[in-house]
Amino acid sequence: MSNTSQLARGLTARHILFIALGSAIGTGLFYGSAKAIQMAGPAVLLAYFIGGAAVFMMMRALGEMSVRDPVSGSFSHYATKYLGPMAGFITGWTYTFEMVVVCIADVTAFGIYMRVWFPFVDQWIWALAVILLIGGINLFHVKAFGEMEFWLCLVKVLAIIAMIVGGGILLLIGSNLGHPIGISNLWTNGGFMPNGIMGVIASLAIVMFAFGGVEVIGVTSSEAESPEKTIPKAINAVPFRILFFYVFTLFILMSLFPWNEIGLEGSPFVTIFEKLGIPYAPHILNVVVIVAAVSAINSDVFGAGRVMYGMAKNKQAPQAFLKVNKHGVPWVTAIVLSVALGVGVYLNYLIPKDVFMLVASIATFATVWVWLMILCSHLMMRRKMTKQEVAELKFPVPFWPIAPILTTLFMVFVVVLLGVFKDSRIALYVGCVWVVLLVVAYTLFVKNKALKS
Repeated sequence: MSNTSQLARGLTARHILFIALGSAIGTGLFYGSAKAIQMAGPAVLLAYFIGGAAVFMMMRALGEMSVRDPVSGSFSHYATKYLGPMAGFITGWTYTFEMVVVCIADVTAFGIYMRVWFPFVDQWIWALAVILLIGGINLFHVKAFGEMEFWLCLVKVLAIIAMIVGGGILLLIGSNLGHPIGISNLWTNGGFMPNGIMGVIASLAIVMFAFGGVEVIGVTSSEAESPEKTIPKAINAVPFRILFFYVFTLFILMSLFPWNEIGLEGSPFVTIFEKLGIPYAPHILNVVVIVAAVSAINSDVFGAGRVMYGMAKNKQAPQAFLKVNKHGVPWVTAIVLSVALGVGVYLNYLIPKDVFMLVASIATFATVWVWLMILCSHLMMRRKMTKQEVAELKFPVPFWPIAPILTTLFMVFVVVLLGVFKDSRIALYVGCVWVVLLVVAYTLFVKNKALKS
């Protein structure tokens, strides 16, 4: 191991694109989408378009800052620089918290998926195995990590494309699924918006959870080859590709199945593959969801570790987080995160089966808080820039300043929304308590220490 603190560059545009896709396409699509559909009906497509537009603007704001100032820690660094040290401290640790919460869900899901094949092996053994696997992957050179994530993510992307194409074939040939199929399913089962506009609004918490993780692109900037080229390319591609996968997948599903039956009687993905005559469809899908879980955990541990490293450089986290191995990879953060996930799996084991809505809501609060800090940091950066500096920006945000301001207001709306609905209200309480604890921690351990030194 090394005590040096220099990260190695090695991520190409292809790596960065798939790291972001890997983080954002996982539980949110294969499980969470059914929850969103039950809330909004077919009108959930509107929620994904609205959420996707907001995420794109947030990503462009992050991209403008990342290309102008590619540093480790990304949005935590920008919040520190433009909003103050406390904002950076809260943002960095909230992102880490978000990644750990999401990883706990995915690690537990991995154990459940493996029990399909090995019902007599305890779930915790599989959970421990995947934690050790991910911890090991994150100790290799960043280029090896990028390649691993590329292939993991490629499997689930191809599976989603196969589902979209296969579902489209079933629609064209009018396959018998035991109920009417066709685009008319989008409006014949209670209408396009069966639960009204409030149903669409209620689904936004799950929808925004689904997009969570795309901000990892900003974290990759310090390890990207030619960040002024790779970051813009990835940022312009990722939101649209994620939106494509989610919208087309849900469009096909709700055309093949009544929206109010999706997720209630087995996986619709399995049904589609079985109707296409593909043998061992349930087992093929199980491979896909296992790969999806591993990919998401892999990306999230990478992102959280790099933010913790960046915070340590700003003296907002233990200095041990700066230690890197011979591959230029921060190894202490990988170990700390692995231990945190081990504790989380045990805690998750004690929580009832309906934990997903709680985990998704808490993760949504953390995600949207980070996005808010990104947008606010960007607004403050622009306020401090001269006209000449603005003119020299290599990747300026579009529709300035109206679009960034509207996006910021939308993110505030989503946070408030968590407190409106009963199922997600606890997430707002947990989020507020979390922020208060971070303020206290910053005051006691960071600010006071800085004053004494």
